[in-house]
Amino acid sequence: PSRVLELVFSYLELSELRSCALVCKHWYRCLHGDENSEVWRSLCARSLAEEALRTDILCNLPSYKAKIRAFQHAFSTNDCSRNVYIKKNGFTLHRNPIAQSTDGARTKIGFSEGRHAWEVWWEGPLGTVAVIGIATKRAPMQCQGYVALLGSDDQSWGWNLVDNNLLHNGEVNGSFPQCNNAPKYQIGERIRVILDMEDKTLAFERGYEFLGVAFRGLPKVCLYPAVSAVYGNTEVTLVYLGKPLDG
Repeated sequence: PSRVLELVFSYLELSELRSCALVCKHWYRCLHGDENSEVWRSLCARSLAEEALRTDILCNLPSYKAKIRAFQHAFSTNDCSRNVYIKKNGFTLHRNPIAQSTDGARTKIGFSEGRHAWEVWWEGPLGTVAVIGIATKRAPMQCQGYVALLGSDDQSWGWNLVDNNLLHNGEVNGSFPQCNNAPKYQIGERIRVILDMEDKTLAFERGYEFLGVAFRGLPKVCLYPAVSAVYGNTEVTLVYLGKPLDG
């Protein structure tokens, strides 16, 4: 019976649930039919920090399953500058107050196909440079001085929220968004990033406003959500949302 299966599944870890979903159609429907079932609620309680579940970090995720997926796509503790650490909530980067250093982080999982969206927001001062965007696995996540690390070479693409410049291959690719007197970023404001690996584009949204496509002609390689920061003790949160909603 489905209720018994759900009870058993609620004790399993994600890798085990993935295997169970391949057993038969009945098990697959039991696991994926309700994204707020006891299975996903129990897994959330075991896998995610209490802070992530009780604050508004994950407020734009509609289900327990979506929260688990976001955690799987969060910042990597093993793929970031030595001058930053990922807080216990699992989604927020903290940059230590190190002088003359620019520090970044990539997520655990990158994308080479499909359409993906995530939110990024600063929870502290931006400093002189604060960049959000994407990077390949080859892009550096630390360098000397205060520079726009994302976009400093041909392995990353970034939007500097301080001066609204788009950056790639060490060059400024114009201002963004392309409008007169574009508003400056406000601390705590959530920016939605949309990566389309089919159209090979990177776009941004602020609130409910689509700001436009920032980069076109992205290479068909694995690209990771990434950020870079310079201000001491500033914090940046990134939450994966899944497939972007059209319209």
